[in-house]
Amino acid sequence: MKLSWKPMLLVFVGIVVGFPVFSMTYYTMVRTSTPEFCMSCHEIEPAYKAWKTSTHVNNPQGLVADCMDCHLPAPHDTFNFFFTKTMHGLKDVSVHVLTGGDEYDRKAMRIQAYATIKNDQCLKCHRNLTSMPDNRGAMLAHKTVLWPMPGMEKQCTDCHRNLVHMDRAVYGYKQYQPPYRATGLAQLVKFDVE
Repeated sequence: MKLSWKPMLLVFVGIVVGFPVFSMTYYTMVRTSTPEFCMSCHEIEPAYKAWKTSTHVNNPQGLVADCMDCHLPAPHDTFNFFFTKTMHGLKDVSVHVLTGGDEYDRKAMRIQAYATIKNDQCLKCHRNLTSMPDNRGAMLAHKTVLWPMPGMEKQCTDCHRNLVHMDRAVYGYKQYQPPYRATGLAQLVKFDVE
């Protein structure tokens, strides 16, 4: 039996080319997934500072929700995660390079972000929403979001718009603040993102 060298050569070339390409792709994804990288564009700096002073960073549990935790789909949906991350990145970089970031409208971007953040992105961290024995109202409100009646679907951000990207003069340590109260749907009409 004659052993062909062509398949062995193809495997070798595949490894020699594939491994560095995969490694660089992974390295790039990891390096561009940090809040500090997002803040490297000056137009994102106010959002970074507001996030840094929020309870998504400062809480007694010591948990931190980074930019991609809220603004990108769950990473277990690998293709959608990488596609969305790539598209967001290309859009952000092209706008930054072409306009210098001077035309960045923070209010419009916040409204757009609220519209695109899906409940699944919040539920990656906030999984135990129906077990709040000390807060029956919040527990019932969350049940209407998790299991809505037809035509009554809501997003987490409909009520929770004042948590993260709100400008604060001081750090918002959760353990030193009064109990959190969502703005609620009644406030949604009056809510101004500035």
